[in-house]
Amino acid sequence: MNNITIYDVAREANVSMATVSRVVNGNPNVKPATRKKVLEVIERLGYRPNAVARGLASKKTTTVGVIIPDISSIFFAELARGIEDIATMYKYNIILSNSDQNKEKEFHLLNTMLGKQVDGIVFMGANITEEHVEEFKKSPVPIVLAGSLEDSSQVPSVNINYEEAAYDATKTFIENGHSKIAFVVGIKDEPINLKKLNGYKKALEERGISFDEQFVVEGDYSYDSGLEAFDRLAELQEKPTAILVGADEMALGVVHAAQDKGYQVPDDLEVISFDNTRLTMMVRPQITTVVQPLYDIGAVAMRLLTKLMNKDKVEDHTVILPHRIETRSSTK
Repeated sequence: MNNITIYDVAREANVSMATVSRVVNGNPNVKPATRKKVLEVIERLGYRPNAVARGLASKKTTTVGVIIPDISSIFFAELARGIEDIATMYKYNIILSNSDQNKEKEFHLLNTMLGKQVDGIVFMGANITEEHVEEFKKSPVPIVLAGSLEDSSQVPSVNINYEEAAYDATKTFIENGHSKIAFVVGIKDEPINLKKLNGYKKALEERGISFDEQFVVEGDYSYDSGLEAFDRLAELQEKPTAILVGADEMALGVVHAAQDKGYQVPDDLEVISFDNTRLTMMVRPQITTVVQPLYDIGAVAMRLLTKLMNKDKVEDHTVILPHRIETRSSTK
């Protein structure tokens, strides 16, 4: 009973397999009486169309692969939600896989999804190398990057302007009277963080504030790395009075470590974070943050993919969404 095929339905209903296929796919060119008979047989036998078999015949599976570094991260979960909602709207199913930011695993998942005949792929990764770009170019289906940078702009992508966002946040501190501004940046050699660093340096340079390498601390986006980053900054002879943090979870670590050492936020130390996940609202004081529209990045990436899969005309393969700074209690 579990292996009922289109052939079984056709034989039982005494029609051709093509007729069953037309009924299943909603093709109007079937007589009402025949449609009724086929649907009754489908119901009685419990036939479920095989999406893979249908995909082989039509060259479409209405399935999209999504490769994500870590679905347990609030950052990536919000992106994935945007992707999934738009996929559902356009009647695509999602195959979701965690890559753990591991290049070999990313390539393995890419090939596995292509083997499953997906119609397109949304890819998220911190480090899109030339090797990635070469693999993407070999793909028989479109690939769109979401919240991921690739310098050559050969792969369609959706992001914000990270350099401008870090520039705006640093400028906010400067306008608040700060000149000792630290940056807990995340992993330094990742393209997005290099852009953020450029924005931070540019804002300092414009205001005649010399760049101090000691004020830039690398973290790994985790809460613990935020704690450790603040401890390192607190040991400096000249201590920062403001800290820009490259991700919300690290920012919570920075704020809590500062409070543990007796600092009042924002009176002794102002903090601005990146991303605007719900974590920024769950700490006291609530954290001022660069709003990266995560849901929208995911949604727009999926919409761009649907256009590419349908071979619609696309004006711009590189989409930059607006950012803003949401002022809360961690700044004055």
